[in-house]
Amino acid sequence: MRKRIKVAIVGSSGLVGRTVLKVLEERNFPNITYTLFSSKNSAGKKVNFLGEDYIFCELNESSFDLSFDYAIFCAGSYVSKKYAPIATKNGCIVIDNSSVFRMDPNVPLVVPEVNPEKIFNNNGIIANPNCSTIQAVVPLKPLDDKYNIKRIVYSTYQAVSGAGRYGIEDLENKATGDTLKKFPYPIYNNCLPHIDVFTEDGYTKEEHKMINETRKILNKPNLSITATAVRVPVKNCHSESINIQFEKDFDLYDIRMLLQNFPGVIVADNLEKDLYPIATRVDGNDEIFVGRIRRDFSIPFGLNLWVVGDNLRKGAATNAVQILEKLIQNS
Repeated sequence: MRKRIKVAIVGSSGLVGRTVLKVLEERNFPNITYTLFSSKNSAGKKVNFLGEDYIFCELNESSFDLSFDYAIFCAGSYVSKKYAPIATKNGCIVIDNSSVFRMDPNVPLVVPEVNPEKIFNNNGIIANPNCSTIQAVVPLKPLDDKYNIKRIVYSTYQAVSGAGRYGIEDLENKATGDTLKKFPYPIYNNCLPHIDVFTEDGYTKEEHKMINETRKILNKPNLSITATAVRVPVKNCHSESINIQFEKDFDLYDIRMLLQNFPGVIVADNLEKDLYPIATRVDGNDEIFVGRIRRDFSIPFGLNLWVVGDNLRKGAATNAVQILEKLIQNS
């Protein structure tokens, strides 16, 4: 009989961790034993998972003595930096949702629809990209393969769930300056051009993540990219305006067919019926939705796309579970 695969979920009580559990329930992989790790605050609490009551276990330095095959980390940079190396030393392959290892040249940065071959070229850690990057590169991949992207301009409109539970609470509570838990200004009724911290060049870390991660995933280290990332008063699902310049001219019908036939992409683009992607319709889906597909007549070989994705699912949890699935299939 084939031995059972042992999988750890680190940060399983948080927003992304709970979404990982939901996606795992939906996919219901056979022959797997799960252990759910959390912080001290959640340790001992129960969660119903796969029809059973699981208890959150407190993560500590001996947790990976249990010889796990794989682990999905959803607990943030500090936890990943400290515990992922411990896990790998014990023979566990880590799929990490934090930003700690993404730009490490020895760590693959993977979106399974885009660069699945990188999954198996790892030294024990596989990085999950930033949520806003994931939903961008899925539709960009087939277009780059055919027409060779020369430049990208990203403008993102990112939901508060990307900032975690406190971000959602700030929106739902219509928090004012006296009661804010996450943002420097009220997100209710506002758009904040400020995600993560500002750097010396005036960009935010979020904007640099999109630029650098896109280059790494598409294997184009010198690709010209600029980005503006904005937090908007939407609970879940990030929206992006993506302006692309290609190296050569393109056929607009072919662009639509490339997107429509690419795994993980749904084209929602019928202007006569006011059909285009919106957050409330994309919420809960794993695919990336693309609409408003049109030429940019202001530059040679320019294209505009409107792209919407569920940042908790494909932007984090589902992407990690897809990587796990590939690893299991290859084991």
